[in-house]
Amino acid sequence: MNSFNTLANNNRIEIADVLRGIAVMGISIIHFIERFSLYSFPEETCNFLIFTDRIIWDGIFFTISGKAYAIFALLFGFSFFIQDNSQKEKGNDFRGRFAWRLVLLFFIACINSTLFPGEILVLYALLGYVLIAVCRLPTRTVVFIAIIFLLQPLEWGQLIYALINPEYIINAEFDVPYWEIVNTAQKEGSFFEMCKTAIWTGNVANMGWMILHGRVTQAAGLFLTGMLIGRSNLFPYSEKNIKFWIKTFIIAVAAFFPIYGLMATLPDFISREALLVPSTILLKSLSNIAFTGILFAGVILVYYLTKFRHILSLLAPYGRMSLTNYLSQSLLGGFLFYNWGLGLYRHTGITVCFFIGICVIYFQYIFCRWWLRSHRQGPLEWLWKKATWI
Repeated sequence: MNSFNTLANNNRIEIADVLRGIAVMGISIIHFIERFSLYSFPEETCNFLIFTDRIIWDGIFFTISGKAYAIFALLFGFSFFIQDNSQKEKGNDFRGRFAWRLVLLFFIACINSTLFPGEILVLYALLGYVLIAVCRLPTRTVVFIAIIFLLQPLEWGQLIYALINPEYIINAEFDVPYWEIVNTAQKEGSFFEMCKTAIWTGNVANMGWMILHGRVTQAAGLFLTGMLIGRSNLFPYSEKNIKFWIKTFIIAVAAFFPIYGLMATLPDFISREALLVPSTILLKSLSNIAFTGILFAGVILVYYLTKFRHILSLLAPYGRMSLTNYLSQSLLGGFLFYNWGLGLYRHTGITVCFFIGICVIYFQYIFCRWWLRSHRQGPLEWLWKKATWI
């Protein structure tokens, strides 16, 4: 069944669920080794753990950080297209309903942010209106807008302004004082003190970090790219689509290494912070997009062209319940690491946190398979859908 309509109406597009499962697993692993934005690690005395801490930290951040989130953002835009296109075929306009859906997501995200002041759904709920604004525009226009967002216009603006004004000094750490307040609540506060601090100060810190690191415009560009993937019907198997993903993989590989290498050498050529900071963010953003292209296209090609498809298919249940898994790991992570719970931040290094994360993901996965035997959606996915159509 290669027809888009058949796939969309009768079955979920499994490769999208596989990619979403990989993305949420990756995000969860990042959150666990960061102890849910609590950067206070006990001093390791075991040389083996010092070695494994470094390997895990560097390896995970190289392969997953900024990429799992990017895949998740792509699929957010793709999911919007699926819903919008389905309603359009029925003669309905989904844009108003999606606006309400984003309001619901904002409230869900605010609740989640009281548990974990480093989550991304608040940003998604605010930026999702970009999809409503452009979804009826011609494809070429949407491609142009997406490219503008992905090229980090804010960082280019900073670079140009810094070149014109030699005395300009950039404030690259205006989020730090807010994080210090949040970290104090994480280490010392009760559950209610943590919630009170996180709901405002935590979101200010988190949004400040995302603005400073180029996540705002990048997420908007990824949303639009995901919508374009759906509009171009690139997920179902076909020779044309396979050729497209092979080309994407090759271009992404060719782009990643020179961009990543240039980013590493920037400090040797640029000493002025007002120029170095936006240049680094710009190159890091582009390198993350390139690496995301490698992962995204690579998984699709492995899924369709190799015998590992049945292994990747096992990840689909986790992706189908991505919202439930994402929100539940915030509650579990806060309970495990923060002072109001078990306070494990005092005792667990990166290696131990990594394996705790693996265990949590495993039990979430078992729950997903059990739940989906008798339900079409995860519990929070079902509630969000029902509330959407009130």
